[in-house]
Amino acid sequence: MSQDYLFQIFRRVDSDGNGQITTYELGKALSNGTWTPFNPETVRLMIGMFDRKQSGAIDFQEFQALWKYVTDWQNCFRSFDRDNSGSIDRNELKTALTTFGYKLSDSFCDLLIKKFDRQGRGTVAFDDFIQCCVVLHTLTSSFRQYDTDMDGWITIGYEQFVTLVFNLKS
Repeated sequence: MSQDYLFQIFRRVDSDGNGQITTYELGKALSNGTWTPFNPETVRLMIGMFDRKQSGAIDFQEFQALWKYVTDWQNCFRSFDRDNSGSIDRNELKTALTTFGYKLSDSFCDLLIKKFDRQGRGTVAFDDFIQCCVVLHTLTSSFRQYDTDMDGWITIGYEQFVTLVFNLKS
């Protein structure tokens, strides 16, 4: 995709023309393919990930990186949506997470479906899949700071735990 074409998209999304895309503007522009608005929490997470200047919005350069990120997630999502339903069921989610290197129980995958299924259908839409994976990655990265021997177990005090949670970038 050419930079000129992407800049045209950027200008359409930047509805107030100030050279920055806010969470609100990006949320209006994104579609998850289910005729429902893109999950605002996912949009907030993505803006936060690419907002290098911590301005609460992204410029064109940051938008280019976000565009690639969303496109990569879209391709990933499609590869695991085996039945082409437009959503990920528990088995498809477990396959995806296993492919990403996670070893999670069926009951934990059920919990993820329950947490990230905004439509109550027992499946996860594209935008919620991104949020699920980003949150899981963020939690895993934070956990690994304390799991120095990489055995999957940590011992921390309560205040360390709440500090870890409140310091998360999600």
